Amino acid sequence: MTASKDEPQKDLGTATVEMIEAGGRTLRVAHWRLDKPSDHAPILFFNGIGANIEAVAPLAERLTERAFIIFDMPGTGESPDPTVPYNPFTMSWTATQILDQLGVDEVDVMGVSWGGAMAQHFALQHPGRTRRLVLVATTAGMLMVPGNPAALSKMANPRRYVDSKFMNEHFMMLYGGMTKRPGSKEDHIGRLKPPSPRGYLYQLVAMLGWTSLPGLPFMNKEVLIMMGDEDQIVPLVNGKILNTMIRNSRLEVFKGGGHLFLLTHADESVASIRFFLDAPSTEAESRRAA
Repeated sequence: MTASKDEPQKDLGTATVEMIEAGGRTLRVAHWRLDKPSDHAPILFFNGIGANIEAVAPLAERLTERAFIIFDMPGTGESPDPTVPYNPFTMSWTATQILDQLGVDEVDVMGVSWGGAMAQHFALQHPGRTRRLVLVATTAGMLMVPGNPAALSKMANPRRYVDSKFMNEHFMMLYGGMTKRPGSKEDHIGRLKPPSPRGYLYQLVAMLGWTSLPGLPFMNKEVLIMMGDEDQIVPLVNGKILNTMIRNSRLEVFKGGGHLFLLTHADESVASIRFFLDAPSTEAESRRAA
């Protein structure tokens, strides 16, 4: 397994970008502040379907007190196309290979939408490397309560990545929530790079038949579930299901938040993430550490 550094890219701020070979794949990895001392575990972030690293860079830039790690899935962003299909098991293992190369042992795991499912699987498959878990606008997999059919059809259409007019026209249906920061919608759209057809297809196929429900009662991590009450893609009830099934979880609902409330409610979201991750260790966590 080898790694090589890329030149800095303007949409990634202060990130270090590398092409890393892990799990038989070459993946584009970005990380922030890994070379700086911190009292906090790094965040390992799993992105939404088809989304590239740049879409999450503003969040990584704001969490200045901790390291942040994210990678483009095969065929998304600048990661080469996958040669064979993958699933949550193989990609979670691949993520551990990336962490090994970066010299990172334990992480706080975070995922949004499709990536929230990946984050759940990672925490269940690799509990020894997971400290806490943050799940954003996500579900338990195939047993989810579906969203608005019109919004889901737009979400499944890759035109939202290649046609800015299409994205702009359907932005409210896709993501909901009125942004409080002028220009943030345009900034988000400008950061997106279309996935390859194969990359997008393989991401869709990766979760077919997958559900975390049988494993959730055995999740022994502290979990924050963040949901928007106006999400047309992943209705709030899915967060309530996760909250019911995970005994050490708490549910936070963002009023007026759609599927992209991390963007539209950025200040509140960052404050919630910090409050949860910085909270003192629970008795259960202390016992596990001992």
